[in-house]
Amino acid sequence: MAQAAARQRPPAALRIQRALPEQDVQGRVSRVTGGHTANLEHNGEHFVRGASMWHVFDCKSKTGSTPRECAVTLLDETFPAEFGDDIAPTAEWAAEIRRLARQRGATVLAHNYQLPAIQDVADHVGDSLALSRIAAEAPEDTIVFCGVHFMAETAKILSPDKTVLIPTARAGCSLADSITAEELREWKAEHPGAVVVSYVNTTAAVKAETDICCTSSNAVEVVASIPADREVLFCPDQFLGAHVRRVTGRTNMHIWAGECHVHAGINGDELAEQARAHPDAELFVHPECGCATSALYLAGEGAFPEERVKILSTGGMLDAARESRATQVLVATEVGMLHQLRRAAPEIDFRAVNDRASCRYMKMITPATLLRCLTDGTDEVDVDPETARLARRSVQRMIEIGHPGGGE
Repeated sequence: MAQAAARQRPPAALRIQRALPEQDVQGRVSRVTGGHTANLEHNGEHFVRGASMWHVFDCKSKTGSTPRECAVTLLDETFPAEFGDDIAPTAEWAAEIRRLARQRGATVLAHNYQLPAIQDVADHVGDSLALSRIAAEAPEDTIVFCGVHFMAETAKILSPDKTVLIPTARAGCSLADSITAEELREWKAEHPGAVVVSYVNTTAAVKAETDICCTSSNAVEVVASIPADREVLFCPDQFLGAHVRRVTGRTNMHIWAGECHVHAGINGDELAEQARAHPDAELFVHPECGCATSALYLAGEGAFPEERVKILSTGGMLDAARESRATQVLVATEVGMLHQLRRAAPEIDFRAVNDRASCRYMKMITPATLLRCLTDGTDEVDVDPETARLARRSVQRMIEIGHPGGGE
């Protein structure tokens, strides 16, 4: 078996523009080109490859811990010449991918944020939990998961007897890595008796320390199912947590200060500007976005009709798109989602609120890496059996509550 590449998963979220000023989360990126330091006016996605990133998380108000600073250098993907990044997603490439998948007895799954060519060649496209459930039910013994690492882990948790491959194990997630299992254990020790609710966008080790998982589709229902006198520890996404606390009105809910650096970079000013420029458009906002609160504020102030503001998971966006009568929709999420939305409702003009909101980690999966994966059978994803057992329990509890929808 070929040895998997060393994974490069960022230890924390990169933040350029803050959406919640009270959270002391800082980020800075250094990239020198031509002797000049790069301008960081964008949300950071153009500055990931070959960059060094420092992340400082001050979670003291949430955890009692001191701020931690981490650094990671994200290395360029390097492969043998036959798997170079110059492979074009031609019809011949797609035919070869499908041939290799049949030969290997594999089904290819692609997340909504993947490159359009990866989505188009996949057997199934969706968000992470939906894909993991498809993986568990698929007749194939091998799952090729085109997404970031925690998603492939979740597929392995739900399909322990299947071989799960990811085209590059370096594909990480800033949100999943904004909390570790050790940090969660420390947080639990500070709140004995509290119920831990973790977003499915977490590592297997964190899921194993969790009481109930949730998705962006059912987070409100999961938290509402917990007795009112029990404290709730919600992790890791602060924006989804704020949305849940706002909807439920729960006062004994503690929220971890984590974030997806792409969604956090979609800010309220951009949203307001786009809303003013397109007053007749509907607005689809992912609850991980830093601008979700701004969207509700705009509606509350009458700047944007309340009935046209929808806080939705990616699966919810697709459902809403199929039912919408709008001619134009502004979309606040990772730009890869536009491909599926346009396929679902080609008559609608879908526009990104921030067209730079592209996840470099998702885009590490290329035509070249997928071809290598199916040719060499790399990189294989393994989860410790006991960790998987405990993590599976928290996911199953979520499913028992109902309406899990998709993963994001």
